[in-house]
Amino acid sequence: MAKLGFLGLGLMGYPMARNLRRAGHEVAVWSNTTAKAHKLADTEKARFCSTPKEVAENADVLFLCVGDTAMSKEVILGANGIIEGVRSGSVVVDCSTIAISQSRQIGQALKARGVEFFDAPCTGSTPGAESGNLTFMIGGDPVVFERIRPLLDPLGKKIYFCGGAGMGLQAKLAQNLILSNILMAFNEGMVLATKGGMDPKLMLEILDNSAAKSGLISFKAPFVFRRDFTTNFSVKWMHKDTGLILENGEELGVPLLLTGLTRQLLQTAIAAGHGEEDMCSSIQVLEELAGVQVVSKK
Repeated sequence: MAKLGFLGLGLMGYPMARNLRRAGHEVAVWSNTTAKAHKLADTEKARFCSTPKEVAENADVLFLCVGDTAMSKEVILGANGIIEGVRSGSVVVDCSTIAISQSRQIGQALKARGVEFFDAPCTGSTPGAESGNLTFMIGGDPVVFERIRPLLDPLGKKIYFCGGAGMGLQAKLAQNLILSNILMAFNEGMVLATKGGMDPKLMLEILDNSAAKSGLISFKAPFVFRRDFTTNFSVKWMHKDTGLILENGEELGVPLLLTGLTRQLLQTAIAAGHGEEDMCSSIQVLEELAGVQVVSKK
């Protein structure tokens, strides 16, 4: 049994922390929404902590999963943050998707305190977090990674070590670049087909049996057909990630033309009031412009 900490109990963080506890580990928890930490402490016998510093004082390996770069920096380096309570020899594993350059700076600050740091973004959204089937992309020290690797087993079944500091995030941003652009292609193709008289379910069957087959499309299309935009991964967070992707492209001198347009389309969806909904709800912007809804006729 390991002494773990988990910080950030949102749609993904809560089930991740719960799965670590159910695997038999001691888990100290903190959330910006205090009620969530109290709930996990009550239902799963986790240790409630009132600050990130307190979590660090009660854990040898700390996981966090928060929304953006500013949140990650505040939780780790801010007042009453992890850095104020963490002990030399501890390990911090940041599962958030944040700016690569800022993640490396966080790692350097912790290294100065004798603390190892991993960027460990994950993919699989809420269903993957609930079932413990997330996919992780890891950057950091390979020797220390081998030591903590078993702790990831309750969280994910596919763990990819990508290299040194920041390389997990590099992989995650590239993956989300492809994901977000596929989503926009799906939106355009399905609206076009529906406006032209095709049944969306038939169109999906054709896609699933062609070179255009996509796991994202196969999973998200049924939600669109039944107008279920319950959030697994929100429009606002994909918008945030495309911003990080464009920043990464600028730093590396890589033009990302499609992604620039995709970010503006996501911004349009946010402006239309869909920011908190699942990212597949972005199709509603194009539906409104085209005067059609992607709903099966059968």
